[in-house]
Amino acid sequence: MPSPSVSLVELRHLSFGYGERVILDDVCVSVPRGKVTALMGASGGGKTTLLRLIGGQLRAQAGELLFDGQDVARMDQLQLYAARRRMGMLFQFGALFADLSVFENVAFPLREHTDLPEALIRDIVLMKLNAVGLRGSRDMMPSEVSGGMARRIALARAIALDPELVMYDEPFSGLDPISTGTSARLIRQLNDSMGLTSIFVSHELEQTLAIADHVIILANGKVATEGTPDHVCHSTDPLVYQYVNALPDGPVRFHYPGPSVGQDFGLGATP
Repeated sequence: MPSPSVSLVELRHLSFGYGERVILDDVCVSVPRGKVTALMGASGGGKTTLLRLIGGQLRAQAGELLFDGQDVARMDQLQLYAARRRMGMLFQFGALFADLSVFENVAFPLREHTDLPEALIRDIVLMKLNAVGLRGSRDMMPSEVSGGMARRIALARAIALDPELVMYDEPFSGLDPISTGTSARLIRQLNDSMGLTSIFVSHELEQTLAIADHVIILANGKVATEGTPDHVCHSTDPLVYQYVNALPDGPVRFHYPGPSVGQDFGLGATP
């Protein structure tokens, strides 16, 4: 039996766009197995799109996207369903089911994908909630919990099936400093204790660079740079330097391209 690849997810010359708008252009990257990988870059750079491609919500228009050696774009419905059982997804802002209790939200994937008895489902749900520090919230409704709590409940749901890969779409967005630090530590701790591979989209530089093993910065449809957090921080690439140092101007312009001021306001035109 062949040994598993060092990469759980691999993009080979992958391209994707919406109509004529190119989002990812001939991208080649590898997500190392068992590590925490951060996807970073300016808004609109294709980070969330990449997560959707991995999960099979979108299909690549060119190239390959391999999950554990299998091309996601070539999977039929049954193969994709089986692959998704090996993935967990934490959506931006949690995306909890509003009409289900905290317990029922976490139990949902177990009931959807397994035939486990209710007694075992109960124990698994309580263990997952305990892992994120919220076992005591099991009977609450999503409307009764804070934003930080909702994100942690969604994380418990994402790991309910003990996935190999967990994807996080901006897990720190809108959180206070305490919740941000708690979420960052949970991503790192759960990755190591459960033997996961984690991919997360983030704009929070300090927390991201503190917990990531591997960082990929996307820009203009390409990979601007990738490597360890230290490598990224010391990159001399102008775009990466602007992003890491939060500079207001550089390759990513403050003004969106458009007509000149003179053209729009008729400056210099003859009355």
